[in-house]
Amino acid sequence: MKTNYELRYASHPEDAKHYDTKRIRRDFLIEKVFTPNEVNMVYSMYDRMVVGGAMPVDEVLNLEAIDPLKAPYFLTRREIGLFNVGGPGIVKAGKAIFELDFKEALYLGAGDREVTFESKDPQNPAKFYFNSTTAHRNYPDKKVTKAEAVVAAMGSLEMSNDRNINKMIVNQVLPTCQLQMGMTELKPGSVWNTMPAHVHSRRMEAYFYFELPEDQAICHFMGEVDETRHIWMKGDQAVLSPEWSIHSAAATHNYTFIWGMGGENLDYGDQDFSLITDLK
Repeated sequence: MKTNYELRYASHPEDAKHYDTKRIRRDFLIEKVFTPNEVNMVYSMYDRMVVGGAMPVDEVLNLEAIDPLKAPYFLTRREIGLFNVGGPGIVKAGKAIFELDFKEALYLGAGDREVTFESKDPQNPAKFYFNSTTAHRNYPDKKVTKAEAVVAAMGSLEMSNDRNINKMIVNQVLPTCQLQMGMTELKPGSVWNTMPAHVHSRRMEAYFYFELPEDQAICHFMGEVDETRHIWMKGDQAVLSPEWSIHSAAATHNYTFIWGMGGENLDYGDQDFSLITDLK
């Protein structure tokens, strides 16, 4: 197996508005989340969230404590949320064993122990997408299925944003230190997410887009309300959203995305909305 990681530094909005396309993609887009038999990570200075993916095919992969953590185990001072977006897989955390099917999630609390990933079928490998934030205490590990999620039906087909927001690793379902994660599924004919756009200055966020056909694309919008930018993305890619930035997207096909937040509070509704007509 192999673990790859990179650091991403935080930016000031006054600086970011001068970035060209190449710089925006370099600083915010995570193009390669999954590589067969490897673990990929981005250590972001936005609330020190780690965003990554593990794709075990015919090997067992370890969640290694990368050098920036300066810790004996990845979870020594961290919690992590994982979603399986591939075939059936297994996550082992210490002596605990969790089987995750497609679109099932797992929360692992802080504490020294080995974490490994494996697939049940190498011909249909699991793909574990994860977000990790710093944690000041341990909370119990818990697997979460869609049936256990808090579901919010939002939008309409007429507005091209008929969607279900599945809140899965949130404080209404299980206790966490600061990590909050969920999965939003857009219905056929709908392409817009998170509209009207908003910011939440007390939390950063990461988006991971999947279930998008290979010949289709998604346009992620970011930036300040009156100074927006866009990033064209493919399926199985992720993007970092600073606390000062809106986060929304439209695609050429319906899709699913996983959102993860870390920061000062656990209030999902802590959002400052902008009018659609105010976006520039």
